[in-house]
Amino acid sequence: MLATLAGTFPAWATQPQNRSPTILVVGDSLSAEYGLKRGSGWVALMELRLAQEKIGVKVVNASISGDTTSGGRSRLVALLTLHQPALVIIELGGNDALRGLPLQMTQDNLQAMTVAAQGAGAKVLLFGMQVPPNYGQDYANRFTAVFATVAKGNKAALVPFMLKDVADVPDTQRLFQNDRIHPNELAHPIILNNVWPTIKKLIA
Repeated sequence: MLATLAGTFPAWATQPQNRSPTILVVGDSLSAEYGLKRGSGWVALMELRLAQEKIGVKVVNASISGDTTSGGRSRLVALLTLHQPALVIIELGGNDALRGLPLQMTQDNLQAMTVAAQGAGAKVLLFGMQVPPNYGQDYANRFTAVFATVAKGNKAALVPFMLKDVADVPDTQRLFQNDRIHPNELAHPIILNNVWPTIKKLIA
C-alpha cells in the first residue's frame, strides 16, 4: 500500500522539492498482510497513525511473503534508487530460521542491507525476531543476537522483538491465524504499538 500523507514535513528528512520523505518497509509475510484483510496489517495501521498525527510521510511497503534476508538484500539497491527513502525498516530473518539457513549468512545479509541503506542517506530500523523453544536455547540465543549485533555495529535502531505480547503470552493462539505462524488481525495493532515509539523517535 502506498500513500502520501499531507502535513508538515519532519526535519529528519531532506527530500527534493514537493516530495514527501519516505519510509521504506522491506519485510516478509509479517509485513505483507499475509492472510489478512487488506489494510489491517501493521504497516497500513502505521500509515493511519501517521495521518492522525499529521506527519507528512510517504510509506512504501516493499514486503514479500516468504522473503529471506538474501531476497531483501538482492532487492534493496533498486528500491533505494527508486524511492530514495529517509528511513528503511528491515523486517527479515524469520524465514531464514524456518529454512535452516546459516546464521552467519543472515547476519551478513542484514549487515549489507544496513550499510547500503545508510550509504544512501537513510536511517535504518531493524526488527528483531525470536524462534520457538524447539529450536534449542543455544540457537535461539544466537539467532536473537544477530539483530542486536548488526544494529549495534552500525549504530542503527532496533526493536528487539516485534512480536512481543503476541508470541510470548499464555493465550498466544488467539493472536495467530490457523497456521499458528502468522499473526491475525487482533495482533497487528499490538505489533504497531511495539514498533511505533521507535519509529516516531526516528521521524521526530
